[in-house]
Amino acid sequence: MVYFDNAATSYPKPEIVYDSIMTAMKEYGANPGRSGHKMALKLSRGIYDTRETMSKLFNVKNPMNIIMTFNATEGLNIGIKGVLKAGDHVITTSMEHNSVLRPIRYIEKYGIENTIVQADSMGRINPRDIKNSIKTNTKLIITTHISNLTGTIMPIGEIGKIAKEHGILYMVDGSQSAGVYDIDIDKMNIDLLAFPGHKGLLGPQGTGALCIKEGIELESYMQGGTGSASHSLDQPDILPDKFESGTENGPGVIGLGAGIKYILDIGMDNIRYHEESLTKHFIEDALKIEGIKIYGPLNVEEHAAVVALNIKDADSSEVSYILDQEYDIAVRPGLHCSPLAHKTIGTLEQGAIRFSFGVFNTHEEIDFCIKALKDIAKEV
Repeated sequence: MVYFDNAATSYPKPEIVYDSIMTAMKEYGANPGRSGHKMALKLSRGIYDTRETMSKLFNVKNPMNIIMTFNATEGLNIGIKGVLKAGDHVITTSMEHNSVLRPIRYIEKYGIENTIVQADSMGRINPRDIKNSIKTNTKLIITTHISNLTGTIMPIGEIGKIAKEHGILYMVDGSQSAGVYDIDIDKMNIDLLAFPGHKGLLGPQGTGALCIKEGIELESYMQGGTGSASHSLDQPDILPDKFESGTENGPGVIGLGAGIKYILDIGMDNIRYHEESLTKHFIEDALKIEGIKIYGPLNVEEHAAVVALNIKDADSSEVSYILDQEYDIAVRPGLHCSPLAHKTIGTLEQGAIRFSFGVFNTHEEIDFCIKALKDIAKEV
């Protein structure tokens, strides 16, 4: 199998991730933060170690300001619903995933306004359009770092500066960038950063986090047992307990920590350079095939390792099926949970075939895929 679906979930994982999860499951898979025996304490310490490793990766001053979640969607919901109140205004973009757009649509019923800034046909956002959308009641700006459809890299540093100058909170969806691209919440003026553990961070599914800059106050949308302040019927106000009710995916978090350590060991820059090389190789060769249209900026300075294309007028799902069944190449067709992004680039009806590359992909796999696309383009 040639796996080009890393934007959905990275695969395979480093062996250290599998080994760490299984060791935690078999040797100390107790309930973290709920018991005082040595197995529970060991798992709690392992979870804290992952928090600490994350804090170094994203320049979070206090590891306890990192909330463990089950995916990026949970982190985005915590941030959006924890910040915005009736009468507030939020700015987002047409390139967002439904994990941003649906919560924003949902809270409209509670009197919260929104402005969706339109990207250009390559998925690029002009920071001036963000600035021009600010109103007196704007409370939050939220953007993706990298489009999950076009791979367009957004100018989050510039947007963060605009937000800071206007006293507005800035939230970033790092689903396609965490673990590959540098994210410094201080330098980039990011107040809230949500990301999954199972993509670029090379951890298992069922993991993720929300980084909250010191001093940012959020309302909790879920309450329950935390193992702390158990005498009180009120939710604890301390972090991370305020947002971590219920038993965590302890072995998963241990695996996530192992994935991040793997990234730090081999160097995030090295991973990014490898993915940029694969992306450049794929785009340059695919553009030579008659009938193929590729979307996005098409240069690695603006275009991450997520490439969407179509072959003539062929249905994207049909092409994906051929790649899977006849060539054993895994990709993702359709609308990618990003309908406004597809509308922006003109593919809402046809969808698109998304190829997304990761640290374990090779140039030989790119060559094999290009040959498959040439064959298919002759037939459709």
